Amino acid sequence: MFFKKRTEHTEEAPRQQTTAPSALDALRSRTAVAHLPHHALEAVNNELEKLEKTDASVAEYSVGFNYIELILALPWNKSSQCKLDLARAQAVLDTRHFGLFQVKQRILEFLAAKTLCSKARQTILIVDDEEIARANMEHVLKKEGYTCHCAGNGAEALEVMAREDVDLVITDLKMERMDGIELLQEVNRISPEIPVIMVTGFATVSSAVDALKKGAAHYLGKPVNLDELRRTVKDVLEKKLFVQMGKGPILCFTGPPGTGKTSVGKAIAEALQRQFIRVSLAGLRDEAELRGHRRTYVGALPGRIITELKRAEVNNPVLMLDEIDKIGQDFRGDPASALLEVLDPEQNVNFTDHYLELPFDLSRVMFIATANDLSKLPKPLLDRMECIEFTGYTEREKLKIAQQFILPRQLKVAGLSKSAVQFSPEALSRVINDYTRESGLRNLERQLADVCRKIAMMCLKSNRSQDEQVHIDAQTLGKLLGPRKFHREAAEANPQIGVATGMVWAETGGEIISVEAVLMPGSGTLLLTGSLGEVLRESAQTALSFLRSRSEEFGAPDNFFKNSDVHIHFPSGAIPKDGPSAGVTIFAALLSLLTRRPARRDVALTGEMTLTGRILPVNGIREKVLAARRAGVRMVLLPLANQEEVEALEPDVTEGLRWVLVANAGETIAHLFAQQEFDESSATPGSCSIASSNEA
Repeated sequence: MFFKKRTEHTEEAPRQQTTAPSALDALRSRTAVAHLPHHALEAVNNELEKLEKTDASVAEYSVGFNYIELILALPWNKSSQCKLDLARAQAVLDTRHFGLFQVKQRILEFLAAKTLCSKARQTILIVDDEEIARANMEHVLKKEGYTCHCAGNGAEALEVMAREDVDLVITDLKMERMDGIELLQEVNRISPEIPVIMVTGFATVSSAVDALKKGAAHYLGKPVNLDELRRTVKDVLEKKLFVQMGKGPILCFTGPPGTGKTSVGKAIAEALQRQFIRVSLAGLRDEAELRGHRRTYVGALPGRIITELKRAEVNNPVLMLDEIDKIGQDFRGDPASALLEVLDPEQNVNFTDHYLELPFDLSRVMFIATANDLSKLPKPLLDRMECIEFTGYTEREKLKIAQQFILPRQLKVAGLSKSAVQFSPEALSRVINDYTRESGLRNLERQLADVCRKIAMMCLKSNRSQDEQVHIDAQTLGKLLGPRKFHREAAEANPQIGVATGMVWAETGGEIISVEAVLMPGSGTLLLTGSLGEVLRESAQTALSFLRSRSEEFGAPDNFFKNSDVHIHFPSGAIPKDGPSAGVTIFAALLSLLTRRPARRDVALTGEMTLTGRILPVNGIREKVLAARRAGVRMVLLPLANQEEVEALEPDVTEGLRWVLVANAGETIAHLFAQQEFDESSATPGSCSIASSNEA
């Protein structure tokens, strides 16, 4: 029995010894055909040497083995072939999304620039001390459609490069004054993006390796095979052009939720015929999730960027960094700052993951970030991105999107026939106005999905056929969804003393707020409630001080603040509020309170107010005007400094509204305290007027 056991052990031992070498041999075979960059190949060879001297049962063996497999799996030189077709790209964007004209225009401009770049005629500089060799290469390359310049040595070549834009340099190795290696070093120092092809009659393996190590793109021997020269020049220039076309601006889509930021990113990838990768950064707190862990840690892994590129198997996908404004920050690091290297076109050429510890070129990746609130992003990170604003949708746009996209999708999910269920435009308008109030489309899709499910249940209970016609009008919709959830408070509310309507901007888009003010016996205290931020508190103090300084002019009682307390409240106290744009609204509420004149609720205001009563410009005008329309506001008072932005608004945004531009607080009085039934002729859709400076 003892002898038998020893025999079993002696049979197993050789099997264990042959397993590890076979795995290493497989890695060597993969390395030989992987076409790795020089630094990656050197790292793999060094790691293989270590593994040869390491026992397979040691933990470090599996760490090194996995490291080599990661290097071999990364797409160092593998890219997807992108076909730039402007007409196809426009068709894809129009088919996937309705509206968003400015966003689509920006994307098409980007594609147009890349298309022209691909069609530009390329210039080649030929450097050789033999005139016959120069003439032969020039003749062949000109027939291929290239523009050629010639030089007799490296010094003359540098003079030509100072005058002309050169895309490729073909140089001899041995020349007077400045040889090919010296010229190669100068080109790499001055213009490292220009590839250099070395040509020499003294071609040896050592000289070729030396030239390639110093940055040469290719190496050819003399006499030059002209067919090989054509192929080499074409391959090198196509590779350079492909790299240039792969580079692009770092786009940041910003806007309220549900406005189509993520889906537009998918459409861009489809238009460019690239792979789409989405990485959600919401709640990310550990910097190592982006840049990886050091291999010295147990269970170390590469970061999300390298992992996603490995999964995509190409080095030029469209990579979306979703919810970049919701990155956390704690003792584990600052992930937002770690993105500086990723999103900087000058740095991401040599992006280094902590696990990989090798520079990886991210310049071909098209990065797209999304954010709801840009104020939460660090300024250095924001400076590296080009922001494209996604604004809210008008009622007309929502109606079209519901008819063309949302309803067909939800009917299919509910198992209903598109031709069997008909929604009237009035029913859809009621869903938009009475059951949703948002800048985006998510709640609208939820409500329509709810209606479709209810219709599906009705069909099952009544044993109706799926093809039987079902008509949904406004009255039927009310029975399906129940009482309306939102009221047009501005249009339906009666004027009140001490209450004014304001327009503000939040992460979810434009919002309508009511500012309430009351006066009570006290000792001259200003009370502010409603979960207010520091900037909003200062705006209230500024408005009160301005009124106290000019109480006689505005008809307010003298010394009203001496024996009274003023309480200003912003309803919805559970929601934090901050920002300067409510300053003029606070002034309107206080003026109504002190003069005992009810302010009109269908007049909304926005603007930052100074201590002297000037109205300063604010952001988010389009979102605020859309919010005013949803609430039934009939007139909006906007800062005169925003005149150009207001005049650029589409007719759909200002339809049914009268907007007045004001430069100081006194100009708001005539509109705030006018009769409720103002002149209907002055309320034509989108009409505008500019208040006179002495109107107060």
